[in-house]
Amino acid sequence: MIRKICFKSFIYSFIIISLLGCNASLKVEENKGSIDSKTKDYRVNTIAFYNVENLFDFEDDPITFDDDRTPEGKDHWTEEIYNAKLVNIAKVISEIGTDITGTTPAVVGLCETENRRVLEDLLNQESLVQEDYGIVQFDSPDRRGIDVALLYKKRLFTPTNSKTHTLYIYDNVDNTKRVYTRDQLVVSGMLDGEKIHFIVNHWPSRSGGEERSRYKRNKAAALNRHIVDSLFSQDPYAKVITMGDFNDDPSNESIKKYLGAKKEKEGIQIKELYNPMESMHKKGIGTLAYRDHWNLFDQMIISTELTKDDYSSYRLYKAGIFNKNYLVNPRGRYKDYPFRSFTGGSFTGGYSDHFPVYLLLIKDIN
Repeated sequence: MIRKICFKSFIYSFIIISLLGCNASLKVEENKGSIDSKTKDYRVNTIAFYNVENLFDFEDDPITFDDDRTPEGKDHWTEEIYNAKLVNIAKVISEIGTDITGTTPAVVGLCETENRRVLEDLLNQESLVQEDYGIVQFDSPDRRGIDVALLYKKRLFTPTNSKTHTLYIYDNVDNTKRVYTRDQLVVSGMLDGEKIHFIVNHWPSRSGGEERSRYKRNKAAALNRHIVDSLFSQDPYAKVITMGDFNDDPSNESIKKYLGAKKEKEGIQIKELYNPMESMHKKGIGTLAYRDHWNLFDQMIISTELTKDDYSSYRLYKAGIFNKNYLVNPRGRYKDYPFRSFTGGSFTGGYSDHFPVYLLLIKDIN
């Protein structure tokens, strides 16, 4: 299988995809316009994030507000529907990045999952069960009971530390009333022998309007920046990937001002962050649609060390949105929107109201 690839130093180059044991490999033939050419091998791994649109089980949790997602609730969320949703989400995860790597992602961040049980059920689906994924998940204080989580291939990634950071925010009218939302999950570990830190986010929604709710996401961004800076204080050259549904676009002040993500990687300084999704947003590309407008709330933002052109260790090759045809609504009022799994009071047979996003990390095997 051959695909074109573009590096700045190459005039022409081609990828030949192969599997070396448990690792995917890119074989790149460099041709710089001379008679001489050489082949380089790059190990490649996919890091993905997916908002799975309310992946709830079908049993009532007396602690959280999940009554709608039960057989007797208004959504009539039955075991049969739950199992269909699991099959669909597992299929998507199993295919992210495979056109380049030929294998499932090494690491997957998730949001809108109800509990550990739904993650275990997800990983037991036929399309994922053989991949032997591990789970990092903590129950968050979100009033609906939804969490963030990290899935990882045990043979590729070994967690060494994981913790959650609680976001404390209060109503801007009644400042004694706490707004309960998702924690930010930090998982550090060894990816194929290299230390990388992953932060999984699901920032407060735009409920009540973008402007009225903006302060909540700015608070979330400030917390995220604090987490990143704490990692940099231990190692200024730390490889950090902060990913998630930020409920803001790359151009919003939460991302630009409070998190400090840069649009361009050229000239980026030590301990800064680069957002490869911002250029996509400028082109009108998005991961979710609302009132015929595309937003790019789902983003993968990386630290300076991952932007370098030295591929002796893992660096960014490309970022992308996984929006295959089957994930797009084929008809009706919401034609060409993400094919969500639930609308109009019933299960649609679809997937999610968000497209997944991903990064490809590569390093020179030679």
